[in-house]
Amino acid sequence: MSFESWIDRQIREAQERGEFTDLPGIGEPLPDEQAPYDEMWWMKQKMAREGLSVVPSGSVGLRKEAEDALAEAAGAPSERVVREILEPVNEKIAANLRMPPPGPPLGRKEIDIDEFLREWRRAHGRDDRKRRPARGEPKPEPRSGWMGRLFHLTLRRRRHS
Repeated sequence: MSFESWIDRQIREAQERGEFTDLPGIGEPLPDEQAPYDEMWWMKQKMAREGLSVVPSGSVGLRKEAEDALAEAAGAPSERVVREILEPVNEKIAANLRMPPPGPPLGRKEIDIDEFLREWRRAHGRDDRKRRPARGEPKPEPRSGWMGRLFHLTLRRRRHS
């Protein structure tokens, strides 16, 4: 005498109707079958499928935001856009350093935008080193202030020695 539960009968009838014949992934190995069991596997797969990520707020989130901003600024088309990307992040970092939120410390200082721009110019073929003017080109304006005087004094000493 065979015993067939209601569930078993539903499965058998569905098989007879052919509802299990063309399922996606049939005959393929299960993904990560060697990986250790994780209770949140379904949540992680759903988030990965939908392109979501969870970064905690506070210092950790700001660190991630700064990394993303640096990556975005590296591909920016102009210096103005680089500044537009990095300045708001610098403001948040400065605020975080003045009044740290509860949780782990930020662990980074403000982004040196001028230094980043020097590297950006080099990477984009816009080297900012001063070049010597070609013959017939006007010479650059003399520097003003104490730095200019110091520059010209050292230049004179080099010429006379």
